[in-house]
Amino acid sequence: MSFLYTIFVGLMIFGMKIFAHFNAKTKKGVEGRKQSLNIIKSKFSPDDEVLWMHAASLGEYEQGLPVLEKLKQKFPGYKILVTFFSPSGYENVIKKKPLADVVCYLPFDRNSDLKEFLKAFKPKLFLTVKYDFWYNLLRQLKENDAKIFVVSALFYERQSFFKSYGKWFVKQLKENVDWFFHQTRHSYVLAKSIGLEKSSVTGDTRFDRVKQIKNRDNYVDFIAEFISGRKTIVFGSSWQAEEKIARIISEKIQNVKLIIAPHDLKRVQNLKEIFPTAILYSELQTSNIQHSKSGILIIDSIGLLSKIYSYADIAVVGGGFHDSGLHNILEAATFGVPVIFGNQYRKNPEADDLIKANGGKTFETEKEAADFILKLDKNENLLSEMSGNASKFVNEKPNSSELIIQKILSL
Repeated sequence: MSFLYTIFVGLMIFGMKIFAHFNAKTKKGVEGRKQSLNIIKSKFSPDDEVLWMHAASLGEYEQGLPVLEKLKQKFPGYKILVTFFSPSGYENVIKKKPLADVVCYLPFDRNSDLKEFLKAFKPKLFLTVKYDFWYNLLRQLKENDAKIFVVSALFYERQSFFKSYGKWFVKQLKENVDWFFHQTRHSYVLAKSIGLEKSSVTGDTRFDRVKQIKNRDNYVDFIAEFISGRKTIVFGSSWQAEEKIARIISEKIQNVKLIIAPHDLKRVQNLKEIFPTAILYSELQTSNIQHSKSGILIIDSIGLLSKIYSYADIAVVGGGFHDSGLHNILEAATFGVPVIFGNQYRKNPEADDLIKANGGKTFETEKEAADFILKLDKNENLLSEMSGNASKFVNEKPNSSELIIQKILSL
Protein backbone atom coordinates (compact mmCIF):
# COMPACT_ATOMS: atom_id res chain seq x y z
CA MET A 1 0.00 0.00 0.00
CA SER A 2 2.93 2.32 0.66
CA PHE A 3 3.94 1.87 -2.99
CA LEU A 4 0.42 2.75 -4.15
CA TYR A 5 0.39 5.83 -1.92
CA THR A 6 3.67 6.97 -3.47
CA ILE A 7 2.11 6.57 -6.92
CA PHE A 8 -0.96 8.53 -5.78
CA VAL A 9 1.20 11.42 -4.52
CA GLY A 10 3.16 11.45 -7.77
CA LEU A 11 -0.03 11.53 -9.84
CA MET A 12 -1.45 14.30 -7.66
CA ILE A 13 1.66 16.43 -8.15
CA PHE A 14 1.65 15.79 -11.89
CA GLY A 15 -2.04 16.69 -12.08
CA MET A 16 -1.55 19.91 -10.12
CA LYS A 17 1.32 20.98 -12.38
CA ILE A 18 -0.80 20.38 -15.47
CA PHE A 19 -3.86 22.10 -13.97
CA ALA A 20 -1.69 25.07 -12.96
CA HIS A 21 -1.54 26.08 -16.61
CA PHE A 22 -5.30 26.65 -16.55
CA ASN A 23 -6.04 27.64 -12.95
CA ALA A 24 -4.46 30.62 -11.21
CA LYS A 25 -5.07 29.29 -7.69
CA THR A 26 -3.40 25.97 -8.43
CA LYS A 27 -0.50 27.78 -10.08
CA LYS A 28 0.08 29.83 -6.92
CA GLY A 29 0.25 26.63 -4.86
CA VAL A 30 2.69 24.92 -7.22
CA GLU A 31 4.94 27.97 -7.57
CA GLY A 32 4.77 28.73 -3.84
CA ARG A 33 6.04 25.27 -2.93
CA LYS A 34 9.19 25.92 -4.94
CA GLN A 35 10.03 28.66 -2.44
CA SER A 36 9.22 26.83 0.80
CA LEU A 37 12.64 25.25 1.35
CA ASN A 38 14.50 28.51 0.71
CA ILE A 39 12.18 30.36 3.08
CA ILE A 40 12.76 27.80 5.82
CA LYS A 41 16.53 27.83 5.40
CA SER A 42 16.64 31.63 5.52
CA LYS A 43 14.65 31.83 8.77
CA PHE A 44 15.63 28.71 10.73
CA SER A 45 18.88 27.02 11.65
CA PRO A 46 19.26 23.23 12.02
CA ASP A 47 19.44 23.68 15.80
CA ASP A 48 16.20 25.68 16.11
CA GLU A 49 13.46 23.88 18.03
CA VAL A 50 10.21 24.43 16.18
CA LEU A 51 6.50 24.21 16.97
CA TRP A 52 4.79 23.46 13.65
CA MET A 53 1.11 23.79 12.85
CA HIS A 54 -0.27 22.67 9.50
CA ALA A 55 -3.66 23.79 8.19
CA ALA A 56 -5.22 22.89 4.87
CA SER A 57 -6.71 26.36 4.46
CA LEU A 58 -7.82 29.49 6.31
CA GLY A 59 -10.70 27.88 8.19
CA GLU A 60 -8.47 25.21 9.68
CA TYR A 61 -5.87 27.85 10.58
CA GLU A 62 -8.49 29.81 12.53
CA GLN A 63 -9.50 26.55 14.20
CA GLY A 64 -5.98 25.76 15.34
CA LEU A 65 -4.92 29.29 16.23
CA PRO A 66 -6.18 29.34 19.86
CA VAL A 67 -4.09 26.21 20.58
CA LEU A 68 -1.05 27.64 18.81
CA GLU A 69 -1.28 30.86 20.82
CA LYS A 70 -1.35 28.98 24.11
CA LEU A 71 1.51 26.67 23.10
CA LYS A 72 3.63 29.68 22.21
CA GLN A 73 3.14 30.94 25.77
CA LYS A 74 4.09 27.55 27.21
CA PHE A 75 7.16 27.11 24.97
CA PRO A 76 8.58 30.62 24.46
CA GLY A 77 11.91 29.21 23.30
CA TYR A 78 10.39 27.43 20.30
CA LYS A 79 10.14 29.09 16.93
CA ILE A 80 6.78 28.86 15.16
CA LEU A 81 6.12 27.45 11.69
CA VAL A 82 2.72 27.47 9.97
CA THR A 83 2.20 25.66 6.68
CA PHE A 84 -0.75 25.58 4.30
CA PHE A 85 -1.88 23.35 1.49
CA SER A 86 -4.27 25.91 -0.02
CA PRO A 87 -3.24 29.26 -1.51
CA SER A 88 -6.33 30.91 -0.01
CA GLY A 89 -5.15 30.12 3.50
CA TYR A 90 -1.55 31.11 2.83
CA GLU A 91 -2.38 34.40 1.12
CA ASN A 92 -4.84 35.52 3.79
CA VAL A 93 -2.46 34.86 6.68
CA ILE A 94 0.73 36.17 5.08
CA LYS A 95 -0.94 39.56 4.52
CA LYS A 96 -1.57 39.94 8.25
CA LYS A 97 0.87 40.00 11.15
CA PRO A 98 1.04 36.24 11.68
CA LEU A 99 1.83 34.65 15.00
CA ALA A 100 4.42 32.44 13.31
CA ASP A 101 8.07 33.13 12.57
CA VAL A 102 7.60 31.45 9.19
CA VAL A 103 4.50 30.92 7.02
CA CYS A 104 4.91 28.84 3.87
CA TYR A 105 3.37 26.10 1.75
CA LEU A 106 3.58 22.50 2.90
CA PRO A 107 6.03 20.60 0.69
CA PHE A 108 4.60 17.88 -1.48
CA ASP A 109 4.43 14.57 0.41
CA ARG A 110 7.51 13.04 -1.23
CA ASN A 111 10.21 11.56 0.98
CA SER A 112 13.03 13.37 -0.81
CA ASP A 113 11.38 16.80 -0.43
CA LEU A 114 10.45 16.20 3.19
CA LYS A 115 13.91 15.01 4.26
CA GLU A 116 15.49 18.15 2.87
CA PHE A 117 12.83 20.32 4.52
CA LEU A 118 13.24 18.68 7.94
CA LYS A 119 17.02 19.07 7.87
CA ALA A 120 16.55 22.82 8.23
CA PHE A 121 15.20 22.71 11.82
CA LYS A 122 14.23 20.44 14.72
CA PRO A 123 10.48 19.74 14.81
CA LYS A 124 9.44 19.32 18.45
CA LEU A 125 5.64 19.58 18.31
CA PHE A 126 3.49 19.13 15.22
CA LEU A 127 -0.22 19.96 15.01
CA THR A 128 -2.45 19.18 12.06
CA VAL A 129 -5.99 20.50 12.13
CA LYS A 130 -9.15 18.50 11.48
CA TYR A 131 -8.24 15.78 8.93
CA ASP A 132 -5.42 16.90 6.66
CA PHE A 133 -3.15 13.85 6.89
CA TRP A 134 0.03 13.35 4.84
CA TYR A 135 1.47 9.99 5.68
CA ASN A 136 5.11 10.35 4.58
CA LEU A 137 5.25 13.59 6.58
CA LEU A 138 3.83 11.93 9.70
CA ARG A 139 6.33 9.08 9.48
CA GLN A 140 9.33 11.37 9.01
CA LEU A 141 8.22 13.64 11.83
CA LYS A 142 8.04 10.62 14.11
CA GLU A 143 11.51 9.52 12.97
CA ASN A 144 12.68 12.99 14.04
CA ASP A 145 11.16 12.41 17.52
CA ALA A 146 8.45 15.04 17.12
CA LYS A 147 5.25 14.82 19.14
CA ILE A 148 2.26 14.71 16.74
CA PHE A 149 -1.27 15.86 17.56
CA VAL A 150 -4.52 16.27 15.64
CA VAL A 151 -6.51 19.31 16.80
CA SER A 152 -10.30 19.43 16.33
CA ALA A 153 -10.17 16.00 14.70
CA LEU A 154 -13.26 15.08 12.74
CA PHE A 155 -13.87 11.51 11.58
CA TYR A 156 -16.96 10.59 9.55
CA GLU A 157 -18.19 7.38 7.94
CA ARG A 158 -17.32 8.21 4.34
CA GLN A 159 -13.58 8.60 4.99
CA SER A 160 -11.13 6.06 3.58
CA PHE A 161 -10.35 4.74 7.09
CA PHE A 162 -13.73 3.01 7.15
CA LYS A 163 -13.43 1.40 3.69
CA SER A 164 -12.08 -2.06 2.90
CA TYR A 165 -8.83 -0.53 1.64
CA GLY A 166 -8.37 1.78 4.63
CA LYS A 167 -6.31 -0.43 6.98
CA TRP A 168 -2.96 0.94 5.80
CA PHE A 169 -4.07 4.54 6.43
CA VAL A 170 -5.31 3.65 9.90
CA LYS A 171 -1.99 1.92 10.64
CA GLN A 172 -0.08 5.10 9.76
CA LEU A 173 -2.18 7.17 12.14
CA LYS A 174 -1.95 4.57 14.91
CA GLU A 175 1.85 4.36 14.68
CA ASN A 176 2.61 8.05 14.33
CA VAL A 177 -0.02 10.26 16.00
CA ASP A 178 0.42 10.78 19.74
CA TRP A 179 -3.12 12.04 20.42
CA PHE A 180 -6.37 12.94 18.64
CA PHE A 181 -8.41 15.79 20.10
CA HIS A 182 -11.92 15.24 18.73
CA GLN A 183 -14.54 17.89 17.98
CA THR A 184 -17.45 15.55 18.67
CA ARG A 185 -18.21 12.34 20.52
CA HIS A 186 -19.34 10.80 17.23
CA SER A 187 -15.87 11.38 15.78
CA TYR A 188 -14.30 9.92 18.94
CA VAL A 189 -16.45 6.76 18.76
CA LEU A 190 -15.64 6.26 15.06
CA ALA A 191 -11.91 6.61 15.73
CA LYS A 192 -12.06 4.13 18.61
CA SER A 193 -13.92 1.66 16.39
CA ILE A 194 -10.85 1.38 14.11
CA GLY A 195 -8.36 1.15 16.95
CA LEU A 196 -7.31 4.78 17.37
CA GLU A 197 -7.31 4.62 21.16
CA LYS A 198 -5.13 7.64 21.92
CA SER A 199 -7.92 10.19 21.78
CA SER A 200 -10.34 12.34 23.78
CA VAL A 201 -13.29 14.64 23.16
CA THR A 202 -12.24 18.25 23.69
CA GLY A 203 -14.75 20.06 21.47
CA ASP A 204 -14.29 22.45 18.59
CA THR A 205 -11.52 25.04 19.06
CA ARG A 206 -13.40 27.39 16.72
CA PHE A 207 -15.65 28.22 19.68
CA ASP A 208 -12.59 29.49 21.53
CA ARG A 209 -11.65 31.52 18.49
CA VAL A 210 -15.04 33.15 18.00
CA LYS A 211 -15.24 33.98 21.71
CA GLN A 212 -11.97 35.87 21.24
CA ILE A 213 -13.47 37.61 18.20
CA LYS A 214 -16.51 38.71 20.19
CA ASN A 215 -14.38 40.24 22.95
CA ARG A 216 -12.09 42.29 20.70
CA ASP A 217 -12.80 45.75 19.27
CA ASN A 218 -15.19 45.06 16.38
CA TYR A 219 -15.67 48.62 15.20
CA VAL A 220 -15.69 49.04 11.41
CA ASP A 221 -15.50 52.51 9.84
CA PHE A 222 -18.78 53.81 8.33
CA ILE A 223 -20.88 50.73 9.09
CA ALA A 224 -22.90 52.30 11.91
CA GLU A 225 -23.52 55.37 9.74
CA PHE A 226 -24.69 53.19 6.88
CA ILE A 227 -27.05 51.21 9.11
CA SER A 228 -28.53 54.34 10.70
CA GLY A 229 -30.25 52.33 13.43
CA ARG A 230 -32.19 50.07 11.07
CA LYS A 231 -32.50 46.30 11.22
CA THR A 232 -29.55 44.76 9.35
CA ILE A 233 -29.13 41.48 7.51
CA VAL A 234 -25.56 40.42 6.72
CA PHE A 235 -24.92 37.99 3.87
CA GLY A 236 -21.52 36.55 4.74
CA SER A 237 -19.26 34.72 2.26
CA SER A 238 -22.16 34.76 -0.20
CA TRP A 239 -22.47 32.71 -3.36
CA GLN A 240 -25.12 33.12 -6.05
CA ALA A 241 -27.75 31.37 -3.91
CA GLU A 242 -27.37 33.78 -1.00
CA GLU A 243 -27.36 36.71 -3.44
CA LYS A 244 -30.71 35.44 -4.75
CA ILE A 245 -32.04 35.55 -1.18
CA ALA A 246 -30.76 39.10 -0.82
CA ARG A 247 -32.56 40.10 -4.01
CA ILE A 248 -35.85 38.64 -2.75
CA ILE A 249 -35.47 40.43 0.59
CA SER A 250 -34.60 43.75 -1.07
CA GLU A 251 -37.81 43.55 -3.10
CA LYS A 252 -40.03 42.58 -0.16
CA ILE A 253 -38.76 44.77 2.70
CA GLN A 254 -38.01 48.47 2.47
CA ASN A 255 -37.01 49.21 6.07
CA VAL A 256 -33.93 46.99 6.43
CA LYS A 257 -30.29 47.36 5.50
CA LEU A 258 -28.49 44.59 3.61
CA ILE A 259 -24.71 44.07 3.78
CA ILE A 260 -23.30 41.58 1.28
CA ALA A 261 -19.76 40.22 1.65
CA PRO A 262 -19.12 37.84 -1.31
CA HIS A 263 -16.93 34.77 -0.82
CA ASP A 264 -14.86 35.95 -3.81
CA LEU A 265 -14.20 39.59 -4.63
CA LYS A 266 -14.57 38.70 -8.29
CA ARG A 267 -18.31 38.63 -7.53
CA VAL A 268 -18.38 42.36 -6.74
CA GLN A 269 -19.04 43.42 -10.33
CA ASN A 270 -21.85 40.87 -10.63
CA LEU A 271 -23.37 42.20 -7.44
CA LYS A 272 -23.30 45.76 -8.75
CA GLU A 273 -25.25 44.56 -11.79
CA ILE A 274 -27.80 42.75 -9.60
CA PHE A 275 -28.10 45.67 -7.17
CA PRO A 276 -27.39 48.83 -9.24
CA THR A 277 -28.25 51.19 -6.37
CA ALA A 278 -25.89 49.47 -3.91
CA ILE A 279 -22.88 51.25 -2.42
CA LEU A 280 -19.41 49.68 -2.37
CA TYR A 281 -17.57 49.78 0.94
CA SER A 282 -14.59 51.36 -0.83
CA GLU A 283 -16.87 54.20 -1.94
CA LEU A 284 -17.78 54.91 1.67
CA GLN A 285 -14.10 55.41 2.39
CA THR A 286 -13.27 57.61 -0.58
CA SER A 287 -16.32 59.81 -1.17
CA ASN A 288 -18.95 61.88 0.54
CA ILE A 289 -21.79 59.51 -0.34
CA GLN A 290 -24.57 59.88 2.19
CA HIS A 291 -24.43 56.54 3.92
CA SER A 292 -28.09 56.17 4.78
CA LYS A 293 -29.58 56.71 1.32
CA SER A 294 -28.89 53.24 -0.08
CA GLY A 295 -30.30 50.09 1.48
CA ILE A 296 -27.52 47.77 0.25
CA LEU A 297 -23.79 47.80 0.97
CA ILE A 298 -21.36 45.51 -0.87
CA ILE A 299 -18.11 44.72 0.95
CA ASP A 300 -15.29 44.85 -1.60
CA SER A 301 -12.50 44.40 0.96
CA ILE A 302 -11.21 41.30 2.74
CA GLY A 303 -10.81 40.75 6.46
CA LEU A 304 -13.89 42.67 7.66
CA LEU A 305 -16.63 40.05 7.75
CA SER A 306 -16.10 38.69 11.27
CA LYS A 307 -16.38 42.26 12.60
CA ILE A 308 -19.36 43.17 10.42
CA TYR A 309 -21.35 40.30 11.94
CA SER A 310 -21.37 42.31 15.18
CA TYR A 311 -23.67 44.82 13.44
CA ALA A 312 -26.13 42.17 12.20
CA ASP A 313 -29.62 41.33 13.40
CA ILE A 314 -29.82 38.32 11.07
CA ALA A 315 -27.00 36.53 9.22
CA VAL A 316 -27.17 34.48 6.04
CA VAL A 317 -23.97 32.44 5.66
CA GLY A 318 -22.89 31.19 2.24
CA GLY A 319 -21.85 27.84 0.84
CA GLY A 320 -24.70 25.68 2.11
CA PHE A 321 -26.87 25.62 -1.00
CA HIS A 322 -24.34 23.54 -2.97
CA ASP A 323 -21.43 21.21 -2.34
CA SER A 324 -18.73 23.89 -2.05
CA GLY A 325 -19.06 23.71 1.71
CA LEU A 326 -20.76 25.89 4.33
CA HIS A 327 -18.65 28.81 5.55
CA ASN A 328 -18.12 29.65 9.22
CA ILE A 329 -21.48 30.09 10.98
CA LEU A 330 -19.93 30.52 14.42
CA GLU A 331 -18.49 33.95 13.61
CA ALA A 332 -22.09 35.21 13.38
CA ALA A 333 -23.59 33.11 16.18
CA THR A 334 -21.06 34.39 18.73
CA PHE A 335 -22.66 37.84 18.46
CA GLY A 336 -26.10 36.44 19.24
CA VAL A 337 -27.24 36.54 15.62
CA PRO A 338 -29.69 33.97 14.18
CA VAL A 339 -27.94 32.21 11.29
CA ILE A 340 -29.65 31.10 8.06
CA PHE A 341 -27.98 28.67 5.63
CA GLY A 342 -28.52 25.95 3.04
CA ASN A 343 -28.83 22.27 3.90
CA GLN A 344 -25.59 20.93 2.40
CA TYR A 345 -23.22 20.97 5.34
CA ARG A 346 -22.15 17.35 5.91
CA LYS A 347 -18.73 18.35 7.27
CA ASN A 348 -20.10 20.96 9.67
CA PRO A 349 -21.50 19.20 12.77
CA GLU A 350 -21.83 22.56 14.53
CA ALA A 351 -24.61 23.43 12.07
CA ASP A 352 -26.80 20.59 13.35
CA ASP A 353 -26.07 21.62 16.93
CA LEU A 354 -26.99 25.26 16.27
CA ILE A 355 -30.26 24.15 14.66
CA LYS A 356 -31.07 21.95 17.68
CA ALA A 357 -30.38 24.94 19.93
CA ASN A 358 -32.83 26.99 17.80
CA GLY A 359 -30.16 29.57 17.07
CA GLY A 360 -30.08 28.81 13.34
CA LYS A 361 -32.18 27.41 10.51
CA THR A 362 -31.38 25.45 7.38
CA PHE A 363 -33.38 25.41 4.17
CA GLU A 364 -33.44 23.43 0.95
CA THR A 365 -34.26 26.37 -1.33
CA GLU A 366 -33.48 30.06 -1.45
CA LYS A 367 -37.18 30.96 -1.41
CA GLU A 368 -37.77 29.02 1.79
CA ALA A 369 -34.85 30.83 3.43
CA ALA A 370 -36.12 34.21 2.24
CA ASP A 371 -39.63 33.47 3.52
CA PHE A 372 -38.27 32.66 6.96
CA ILE A 373 -36.24 35.88 7.05
CA LEU A 374 -39.42 37.79 6.22
CA LYS A 375 -41.07 36.00 9.13
CA LEU A 376 -38.21 36.97 11.47
CA ASP A 377 -38.48 40.58 10.35
CA LYS A 378 -42.13 40.68 11.41
CA ASN A 379 -41.83 38.59 14.59
CA GLU A 380 -39.64 40.39 17.11
CA ASN A 381 -40.23 37.76 19.80
CA LEU A 382 -38.97 34.95 17.54
CA LEU A 383 -35.99 37.06 16.47
CA SER A 384 -35.10 37.82 20.10
CA GLU A 385 -35.50 34.16 21.11
CA MET A 386 -33.23 32.90 18.33
CA SER A 387 -30.67 35.61 19.07
CA GLY A 388 -30.46 34.56 22.69
CA ASN A 389 -30.20 30.90 21.72
CA ALA A 390 -27.34 31.57 19.30
CA SER A 391 -25.38 33.48 21.93
CA LYS A 392 -26.00 30.80 24.58
CA PHE A 393 -24.98 28.08 22.12
CA VAL A 394 -21.48 29.58 21.78
CA ASN A 395 -20.98 30.80 25.34
CA GLU A 396 -21.75 27.43 26.95
CA LYS A 397 -19.07 25.55 25.03
CA PRO A 398 -15.97 24.48 27.01
CA ASN A 399 -12.56 26.06 26.61
CA SER A 400 -11.30 23.44 24.16
CA SER A 401 -7.83 24.86 23.67
CA GLU A 402 -7.13 24.79 27.42
CA LEU A 403 -8.17 21.12 27.60
CA ILE A 404 -5.87 20.36 24.68
CA ILE A 405 -2.91 22.18 26.22
CA GLN A 406 -3.27 20.33 29.51
CA LYS A 407 -3.19 16.99 27.71
CA ILE A 408 -0.21 17.93 25.51
CA LEU A 409 1.79 18.97 28.56
CA SER A 410 1.02 15.66 30.26
CA LEU A 411 2.32 13.50 27.40
